[in-house]
Amino acid sequence: MSRKTSIAVPRIEELSVKNYRALRNLQLRPLTPLMVFLGPNGSGKSTLFDVFAFLSECFSVGLRKAWDRRGRFRELRSRGADGPIEIELKYRERPDLPVITYHLAIDEGTRGPYVAEEWLQWRRGQRGRPFRFLDFREGVGQAVSGEMPDEHDQRIEERLTSPELLAVNTLGQFASHPRVSALRLFITGWYLSYLTADNTRTTPEAGPQERLSLTGDNLPNVIQYLKEQHAERLDQILTTLARRVPQLEQVEAELMADGRLLLQLKDAPFDRPILARFASDGTLKLLAYLTVLYDPEPPQLVGIEEPENHLHPRLLPELAEECRTAAAQTQLMVTTHSPFFVNGLRAEELWVLYRNEQGYTQAQRAADMRGVQEFMNQGALLGHLWMEGHFEVGDPLVAAGGSRYQRR
Repeated sequence: MSRKTSIAVPRIEELSVKNYRALRNLQLRPLTPLMVFLGPNGSGKSTLFDVFAFLSECFSVGLRKAWDRRGRFRELRSRGADGPIEIELKYRERPDLPVITYHLAIDEGTRGPYVAEEWLQWRRGQRGRPFRFLDFREGVGQAVSGEMPDEHDQRIEERLTSPELLAVNTLGQFASHPRVSALRLFITGWYLSYLTADNTRTTPEAGPQERLSLTGDNLPNVIQYLKEQHAERLDQILTTLARRVPQLEQVEAELMADGRLLLQLKDAPFDRPILARFASDGTLKLLAYLTVLYDPEPPQLVGIEEPENHLHPRLLPELAEECRTAAAQTQLMVTTHSPFFVNGLRAEELWVLYRNEQGYTQAQRAADMRGVQEFMNQGALLGHLWMEGHFEVGDPLVAAGGSRYQRR
């Protein structure tokens, strides 16, 4: 696959979540450009995916809407837990910049949700102590402006109009806070996919669109955009698709008389194309995934849930490799149940989620499990090791995430 070399994009290196549904106290570190989450049904994969969606929605539509969509504290806070929901990211804007920690704590009062605590900090130099250049409590706090904020710089007192507003989202709109602005742009630019084959069969209004919608219902518009603005990238997508789908020759977005776009696919043996609504689910989903992975200007974080649905198992190791290639220009998060997809992964890219005896989600990297890396060094594939019971956790047939090792 001919693609650009790695570029400097923000990377999340660690994630901590407290009191978010089954994620009572979850820590993931270190995170890689491609991070894949595997686990039994109910292990917390979708909940982890939703943490990113919730944070993104807090920035895009506001805390209250994101909160209400999820049933408020009644449905959001971990059962039996007290205190606020906490989300903490450690990330780098570029490899040459220090790690920045973003901490967000959300609580609920009589008037609804509010930001109990929100701060940004980094450590300047190898021996410097962590310095908070943004520090807010319930809508009141301080911020240090400038390109490289330092503890000796002036702190400016700020008061937001409501405690349910996020300080990063508010102050990040001002050029005087470039580090805060960078985080705001990073989070608001996340793409968290909920693609379905049925949605890709729509006939939308004509007009090129740069990015696939979360559900994929504007796929014809994206094909039109790529054809007009990035023909070489569309050729790459179609070449890759043709290798995966025998006989597929052409994909076109055809303008109809009423101003709508009709997606059509042509097989090599036939003269006339067929309408997308008659194409297979797998063909349409693979086309949609490839438009995301080959995006000329990709989002800085992409999330895909269970890409194996409707795809032939033999296609999945190559799809995993394409995900890794795409991760040179974005950070990619994938949830999966497929050993065939897992076969295309490296041990440090895979996290196995499971529930402990208290019912809360825990996580372990495949690279940290005994024997896994040694087996892989001898040529074993990660998905085969999983199915053969070599993972220490995550077996749905063993209670509380236990391992088959315990039965041997």
